[in-house]
Amino acid sequence: MAREKVYPSPAAALFDVFDGAVVLVSGFAGVGRPVVLLQALKTSGVGGLTLVCTHGSWARTPTRVPSPPDAPSDGIEELVANGQVSKIISPLPFAPDYEPVDGPVNRGVVAERWAAGQLEIEIIPQSILAEQLRCAGAGLGGVFLPDAVGTRYAGGKESQTFDGQPTVLELPLKADFALIKAQAGDTLGNLVYDGTDRNWGPVFAMAGSVAIAEVLQLHEPGGLDPELVITPGIFVNRIIQGW
Repeated sequence: MAREKVYPSPAAALFDVFDGAVVLVSGFAGVGRPVVLLQALKTSGVGGLTLVCTHGSWARTPTRVPSPPDAPSDGIEELVANGQVSKIISPLPFAPDYEPVDGPVNRGVVAERWAAGQLEIEIIPQSILAEQLRCAGAGLGGVFLPDAVGTRYAGGKESQTFDGQPTVLELPLKADFALIKAQAGDTLGNLVYDGTDRNWGPVFAMAGSVAIAEVLQLHEPGGLDPELVITPGIFVNRIIQGW
């Protein structure tokens, strides 16, 4: 059976990630993060990374200080704390400020590094980010959207009006690597998602020049119900079995 896409370890699958790479990291609402691949990325020591993700500090949504010693991390905060990330592109890089009931608020290392001038942050609304990634995956030169009209996100961008609707040109967001997580996959790279993992995993897989999938279950060809496959293997370059 074909197994040329299956790598023996996360480190092996990340062998060519380089300093300064743009890396897409899947996950939404605290689930679907490829934590095994992110741990291997941390161990690799590559730096100057630009991470594109839906959120940067979900695991530390505002809580009173001090955080529990066993507070979970989904990988991105660890990379930031380790000094390996120079920029985050995200709709929600860290939890927004708010008035606490009592005591100060811990907004996480992403907010801390940004406030200290050690991390660049670019905020892109989710709707725009999704279309920028879709354009990159489909090989399009851009897309005109109404979302940014009249907002600060329209600054300096080309505008056009279609059928009376003003729109703003959004360019593709291309990445060197995409790290995604799926419930199951086969050795050809076909992927099946679980729940909200499906929200961003498919478009991330298409937008990365090299898509690396972390799956909980790995099957031989024919082991997946083809009606459940969301990401075809043509979009996946490498696959590892996670947990």
